[in-house]
Amino acid sequence: LMCSCRRGGGLVQAGGSLRLSCAAAGRSFSRYAMGWFRQAPGKEREFVAAIKWGGAYPYYADSVKGRFTIYRDNAENTVYLQMNSLKPEDSAVYYCAAGQAITSTIRLTNAYNYWGKGTLVTVSS
Repeated sequence: LMCSCRRGGGLVQAGGSLRLSCAAAGRSFSRYAMGWFRQAPGKEREFVAAIKWGGAYPYYADSVKGRFTIYRDNAENTVYLQMNSLKPEDSAVYYCAAGQAITSTIRLTNAYNYWGKGTLVTVSS
């Protein structure tokens, strides 16, 4: 399974929106939990959102809850992150990841085996 942040990063003003997408190559995509993480300069990589293989229940960091939405299309092997009401503190490199995470580990970076290269999101004030 391989992940690639296909498109969606860029520069946006505060209050704006972006949608990130991540395509996974591999026949077992639907069996994996998919997550989005981000890393700002000088900071550790942090959890943003994740969704299990069934897609029924998403998980969010408190900092993005109510503004970001994660969803997946198993037929297209793609996971999306819709980001609304963006803030300057959302600026970071965003990474998608795939792994056989369970509820207790879904927010942890070490629960994911496959990572995309990352896409830069910059939110100006």
